[in-house]
Amino acid sequence: MTGSLELRAIVAAVIEAADPRPCVRAALDLVGDELKAGNFRFRLAGDSSIILIAAGKAAYPMTLGALDVLGERVRGGIVTTKDGHSSPDLPSSLDIWEAGHPAPDARSLAAAAETLRIARAAREDDLVLCLLSGGASALWAAPPVGVSLGDLQRITASLLRSATPIEELNTVRKHLSVISGGRLARAVAPAQIVMLAVSDVVGSAPDVIASGPTVPDPTTFAEAIEILERRGIAVGPAVRRYLEAGARGEVPETPEPGEIDEPRVCVIMDNESALDSAARSAREFGYAVEIVDDRLAGEAREVAREIVARARAALASGSRVALIWGGETTVTVTGDGRGGRNQEAALAAAIEMEGTPGITIGAFGTDGTDGPTNAAGGIVDGETASRGRAAGLDPQNHLDRNDSYAFLHASGDLLITGPTRTNVNDVIVALVGARA
Repeated sequence: MTGSLELRAIVAAVIEAADPRPCVRAALDLVGDELKAGNFRFRLAGDSSIILIAAGKAAYPMTLGALDVLGERVRGGIVTTKDGHSSPDLPSSLDIWEAGHPAPDARSLAAAAETLRIARAAREDDLVLCLLSGGASALWAAPPVGVSLGDLQRITASLLRSATPIEELNTVRKHLSVISGGRLARAVAPAQIVMLAVSDVVGSAPDVIASGPTVPDPTTFAEAIEILERRGIAVGPAVRRYLEAGARGEVPETPEPGEIDEPRVCVIMDNESALDSAARSAREFGYAVEIVDDRLAGEAREVAREIVARARAALASGSRVALIWGGETTVTVTGDGRGGRNQEAALAAAIEMEGTPGITIGAFGTDGTDGPTNAAGGIVDGETASRGRAAGLDPQNHLDRNDSYAFLHASGDLLITGPTRTNVNDVIVALVGARA
């Protein structure tokens, strides 16, 4: 089997292992009136309800996992996910919404408003089961009065184009929202709330996952302003007035530790799960395995050059090894092309290792979507650049224009999985000693 086919099999194994449904099922246990959710236990009174609130790219399979265990004990709720990530087969007691991602849209506003309505209607004896995964920040757009959807769309797009790390992006989002940064927990009170999360952020900090709607927020309005100014993001007068009023204390800050009940959060799957499954699959193909870094960050093209250098060193030593990285790179967009961080990393790697046999590199997002494209990423080798040239394209020109999608499409090296309905960040695998 060639390196490309082996890598495609590894990708399939990662996606299969990242299925959220069995993970949610394993995290829940209901015996009589006692519910175990992760490490937490709840006694359900006879007239209490379980209300389900789910949001993110994995919201639909997470909901199925909860229903597998809880069944009719779930009395109602709402599920919000990305376009194409749901099916109309949930119980009628659950509303299912699809909305825009990565840019929020009008449906995001409606879904967030309905979620808050359901949360505020929870009774003191009820338990709110919140199932969150990557994408929820955009799918729940809930700007404060005076801030428009257009404001959110422009700011989100500008931050994404400027290679802003997810922690900074979500700091801004939390301070332009009435649902994020602990405010959903505030709306649910005095009912209890527990969150099961599929993490798409490096380190899996609960306040960063989905912009932390159920947990205290350590960030501030002042930090949000500093990020926007440092990144050179232009904001409208309404946004500036709101943020500055918050920094002056005229608008309530997001809930700090101690302001809401002790958060109950269980991360049931993260990038480490994906790396472990990639390692198992690579071993089945006879590779030694090294997980090089599980907190990968930085500009995609620069990271790619470092990965190629590491792979070349292993090749020179005669190793047959799978080198594995997990995390999330960024792209500073200066061109007019299409692509995503994984496609950009793949194209940069292809240029760097042109003419080098024995190395195959795959970079992909576990959600099946890399940037505003239908590709998850790319799988490249030492012949990728020449295949693209044979199709009449210049690889360096396409990299300079952030147009990795068109080049990898022409060279036959795009990785397209379709929506995976999960999201545990990105994985990059270099197979060293692979057959061409």
